[in-house]
Amino acid sequence: MGTHLFCQNAFAMFQSKTIRIYVLYCLYLSLSLSIPWGKGFATPVPIAVPAGVEEHKKPTPLHHSDPNQLEALFNTVSLSYLLNHSDDALRERDLNAGYFVPTQAFGNLVPQLKSPRKWMMDRGYSFQFSYKGEAMANVGGGVSKGMSYAHELTWVNNFDFEKMFGWKGWSLHAVLMERAGREVSYDHVGDHRILLSEVYSMSGHMAAHLADIYVEKNFIHNKIDINLGRITLTHTYGTSVLLCTFMVQCSAPPALKGVQGWSVYPKATWGGTLRLRPTRDLVVRTGVYESASLTENPSGWSWGSEKATGVMLPIEVTWEPFIGPRKLPGHYKFGFGHDTTGYTDMVGTIPTSLMGQYYQHRPESRDTFYFEADQMVYRSHGNHQMAGGYLMAGYIHNTPQVSVFSDQVYVGTSLLGLIPGRPFDRFGVMYSYYQIGSRLNLGQRLKGIAGLPYGANVNGPQSHTAILEAYYGIPVAPGLLIQPSFEYQIRPGETSAIPNATLVGLKVIGNL
Repeated sequence: MGTHLFCQNAFAMFQSKTIRIYVLYCLYLSLSLSIPWGKGFATPVPIAVPAGVEEHKKPTPLHHSDPNQLEALFNTVSLSYLLNHSDDALRERDLNAGYFVPTQAFGNLVPQLKSPRKWMMDRGYSFQFSYKGEAMANVGGGVSKGMSYAHELTWVNNFDFEKMFGWKGWSLHAVLMERAGREVSYDHVGDHRILLSEVYSMSGHMAAHLADIYVEKNFIHNKIDINLGRITLTHTYGTSVLLCTFMVQCSAPPALKGVQGWSVYPKATWGGTLRLRPTRDLVVRTGVYESASLTENPSGWSWGSEKATGVMLPIEVTWEPFIGPRKLPGHYKFGFGHDTTGYTDMVGTIPTSLMGQYYQHRPESRDTFYFEADQMVYRSHGNHQMAGGYLMAGYIHNTPQVSVFSDQVYVGTSLLGLIPGRPFDRFGVMYSYYQIGSRLNLGQRLKGIAGLPYGANVNGPQSHTAILEAYYGIPVAPGLLIQPSFEYQIRPGETSAIPNATLVGLKVIGNL
């Protein structure tokens, strides 16, 4: 009954015709469908196995379980030897392997397409078409009460050139999308540094935005993988399926994705990544990417309009241990990125009388260090990596002189099956703290002393903010997920001028 009441309340909130149709469909399914939870959902293109897949009695060879999973160069382990060296851990799925983060509504709304899908897949083509709608309402604090809605339609295309043309190890991936709507952070909360809903029209309301298009080649019996083309950097580095169950943290923490160089979905840049697994428990990826403004080329098609300002050089090492007799997976990432772009000092333009004491440094490149970790703490069912509850934490540091956010810290959890009788619902909660760069804060304080304006959408010297976020994901049917969300932002706008904001909302994901 809780699901039925929620759908009715959500229907009353939304004014969009599209959302009304989805909420009515949600209500219909809640009332009339008998869902075979124990049988599991059909697995679509995404890299993680959906909740409900039955436990395998024996591990499947890596090639057959997931084409994105790499084989190890050396049949040994590194630090995992200290944990369970006598037991080769099960690795049927790699949460970090995908080059774009998948939608979280596993399965498909139209099972009648199963046969045509298989026919096309056998001939080298697979696809996923999804809708994601988000409505977030500010109900207290901020600058005003009200709701903003945004959505995206995404068409993921995968071409297996080995099946099509006999080109062993070659494939092509392309992602087209349409985004539209408004951002609640801007409209009602008063924060212009952090987006409080995941979906926002950064693509400029384009009907067919080209988000990704790249070729992929694996070598040495799937032990080394290379991709080249236009790629979204934060769907390859510093991300995970677990992070993307949250609004604010998807596809990567804001202190990472909010700076130029770390291109954020749907903004892609030219570049490529080399990925390999030296041992069974280590994954290494590194690459070279163009660094350009995140707001240029809003359509994704006008490649000639972009002006490269430098080169981004990322590297990430992930340790993937499996702990204990139940083989609880963990992912511990250590990453670094060097952007050669010469960024101006964040202190900005300050009065001449203060220039001698607080001089502006010459343009400087930006370095980013990050650590991200998630560890399963219990397994509820199955051997795959999404079948349990996780603890999560992370830390990001950017060069303070040329960065808006110098630091971010987050801690959280993602838990499966907390309510009896609902084994595949997922609950998540996360607290994140953001520190404004010291040079930006200094420049704003000096402008205040001189009686100058702080800048657009800035109410005073900015120092820090924090966000508490929680969600409850409900798989209503194969291919349909509804997710009530709650957010509480402390110090919107990174100052004390705006009251703390309380937001509630709903995310709906549907896969064709």
